[in-house]
Formats: sequence, C-alpha cells, structure tokens
Amino acid sequence: MESSSDEEEGCTFIQVLSEKYNPENFPYGQGVVVMPSPPGSPVKGRLFLPNMLVLSDAGIRKAGDRSDIAAFCAHVLELDLSHNQLNDWAEISTIVSNIPHLEFLNLSMNPLSGVELEPSMAEVFSRVRQLVLINTQVSWDTVHALTQQAQELEELFLCLNGYNTVSESQTSCPSLRLLQITDNQLKEWAEVRKLGQMYPSLKTLILANNSVDSVSDTRETLEQLFPNLRTINLNNSGLRGVMKAAHIFIYPCSIFSAWCELKTFCGPKTLILCYSGLSKWEDIERLAFFPKLEDVKAKGIPLLQPYTTHERRCLLLAQLPSVVLLNGSAVSDGEREDAERLFIRYYQDCPEQELPERYHILVSKYGQLAPLVEVDLSPRSIMVDIRWGDRVEAVSLRLEQTVGDLKKHLRALLQLPTNGIRLFYSDREMCSVLGPEELKCSSRALHSYRIRDGDEIEVVPKVKSRYSSSDL
Repeated sequence: MESSSDEEEGCTFIQVLSEKYNPENFPYGQGVVVMPSPPGSPVKGRLFLPNMLVLSDAGIRKAGDRSDIAAFCAHVLELDLSHNQLNDWAEISTIVSNIPHLEFLNLSMNPLSGVELEPSMAEVFSRVRQLVLINTQVSWDTVHALTQQAQELEELFLCLNGYNTVSESQTSCPSLRLLQITDNQLKEWAEVRKLGQMYPSLKTLILANNSVDSVSDTRETLEQLFPNLRTINLNNSGLRGVMKAAHIFIYPCSIFSAWCELKTFCGPKTLILCYSGLSKWEDIERLAFFPKLEDVKAKGIPLLQPYTTHERRCLLLAQLPSVVLLNGSAVSDGEREDAERLFIRYYQDCPEQELPERYHILVSKYGQLAPLVEVDLSPRSIMVDIRWGDRVEAVSLRLEQTVGDLKKHLRALLQLPTNGIRLFYSDREMCSVLGPEELKCSSRALHSYRIRDGDEIEVVPKVKSRYSSSDL
C-alpha cells in the first residue's frame, strides 16, 4: 500500500496544533485562551490554546501557513517541538517569527545535523530566553549565529551533540547564565576555557558526561575566566557509560521536564563537570580560585575512590573555603572546622615537599594538632553460663543485642522448645542478696542489665495458666 504524499512530507505545525488543541481533545481550563479560526483558515471552529504548547513527537516537518501561526500563537510563551522531523531552519524560523512573545523553545531530537542557520534567519530568535538543542547535532556555527542574535538568551542546552572541541566565536553572549553541554566528548580544559571567554556571565555551566582531564589554568586566569560562577559539580567523573540512565531527566520529553527538573537538581547557579577525568588534588585546589564559588558536587570521581565517604567530604571541604553546599548538603561552621582539623592530621606526617598549600594555611589557623586517640568501638562480647534444667553451657553474648535477640539465639543454639521461654539473670556477686532478675523486655539491650563475664542466665519454659477465661 502506497503512502500518501502528506505522510511522506510529514505534518505541519498548524495541523498538529489544530488537532491537539481542538475542544474535543483539549479541555478548557486556567491559562487557556479560546482562539477562533481566522477567516479563510483551513482550521475550522476554535482552539483552546494555553500559553505553553507541547507538540513533541508529532512528526512535524514544516511550519504551515504563517498567518495561522500568527493568529493562534500571539499569546504563546513556551513551545516544545522536540522529537519531530524538523530539518530546515527556514521552517523553524517561520514558526518562531510568528510567535512574538516566545521565551522558551525546545528543538531537541530534531535532525539538524549539517543544516546551517543563516545569520539573517537568526534574528527571529532575538526574544528567546531558553533554547534547548539536545541531540540535534547542531554545528557551532549555528550556535554562534543564534547566540549573536538572541540578545536576551539566558539558558542554552547543547547535550549529546558529539562535540569534541569548542569553536570560538568573535562575539560573546553576555546574557547567557546557564550552559548545559553534557554527554559530549570534551577532554581538554582549553575547550572549557573557550566557553568562559564566549559566555562571560555564566553562573551555571554543566559539562556532565565529558572527560575533562584537569583544571590547568593559573589562579589569575581562573578568577577572570568564570567571575560569576557559583557552583561546580564533578560527579562520577571517569565512569562514562555507567550512569547515563541516571541523567535521563535532562532529556526534555515535555516542555517543562528538562527545565524544571534541571533547576531542582542543580539549583539556579551551577557548574557541572560530571564524568570528567580529574585525578589530582591540585585540580580541586584550583576550584577555589573561582571567586564566587559556593556549591560543589564531587561524587564518584577517580581521585576520591580510595577514601571513605566521610574522608571524601572532609578533604574536599577543607580545600574549598568558600563552599556552603557540598554534594547537595549545607555546610555548618562546626562541620567545616572538623573537616579542616582532619585535613591537618591527614597530611601532618607527609614530607614537607608533599604538603599542599592549604595545609600551611590551616596550620596557621589551628596550629599543629595532636593525633586523635584511637577508641575501640567494636561490640563487646562476654561469656556467661546458660542454665536449662540440669544442663549448663558457656555461651558468648554480644551485649549490643536485645533480650528478644538472645531468646532467638538460645532457642536455635540449645534446641529449646518454640512455645515460649523466660530468662532470669543472676549477678554472680549479688545473687545471694538480690536474687535473679527476669529479662522481660524483648527490645531492651543486654548491656543495660550490666551483665558481666561469669554471670548466669537461667532458661525456664513458660507455663500456661491452668484456667481459661471461660472457666472464670
């Protein structure tokens, strides 16, 4: 059976819009504007249109009649066109140019590889504030054309586009606050440096699932490179291919999913370098050179693997004096002091030439610290005599276990009946005065009875009452 020409050419924006938002398919509600069809329009009747349109995965390839777009979309602020078949910037520009108040545009998963945007067409994107181009394979020339014309652009998403380098632009984009460029193949810090030069006002730079090998600039360069940077995330560097599913929320299935969840996950001012290849403490030290850094995420990087969770947090925190959030948790003054003291003790036996600069700064603050006394907090065990009738056995008890745990242990160990037992504890020194004490409370810990080596616990079977309630 032959496909129709409409199926081969794909749907138009107007066709999908009129089908989804007609009164039969889309209910009227808060924020919805009732738009009557303009005279002569092939769209009959009226449409219930919110100011946030979701037209993803609908086979859209062309724009359709521009007058219909202008008539129906004059109030639209946000538009999701992800997972469609748009492969011509002229069609995309026709749509955008007829939505005068558009602020958010999602073009993710449209086949834009090898399709260049003419600078003259880029002017229609001047009002867009958030632009999502995930897995579009869009070229850097097209990115530069967009950022040069979009004077109000604040957030740009360039994930999964196969970039292994960053192409420089002669014109910066000072309005950009957030750049997400995850799941690419960036390795050299020199490429990250280009991003700082092109987007000098960045507060959030997300490089997740790249393999940036180091932070190799000097203090003076880093202070100037990202002067407004608030947060850096180095999670899971070096684990490419293992954690991709954990970041599926970044792919915007609807107009809000990527943006809202990203804001929730990262906060408003974030630099993320997930899956990078950082392997030296000097790279962590250099992060402190970003003058406004206040939030760091650093889980799973190879550098930290040999340490315990507590050691990782302390060693990171001690080297990042301005950080107030570490791995999503607030840092208290007490925690910072404990971390800095641990840092001193961690390095104090190292040769002088191996001591980091931060060590000397902290020693001048706290002085030389004595090593901590090691305290054995492992659970104590004692030997007691367990008496069951004429049978006596020496049994090792862990004092942190409860009375209930002991009863279960004794039933299995001594093969006692399962119909219930009672336990009576006798202090070997005070039994003649106090007599045995029944261990009644199943949830009470044994150590609270002050049981000692050599004491005795007698096991007695429970005796049912001779009288039932029916006899009374």
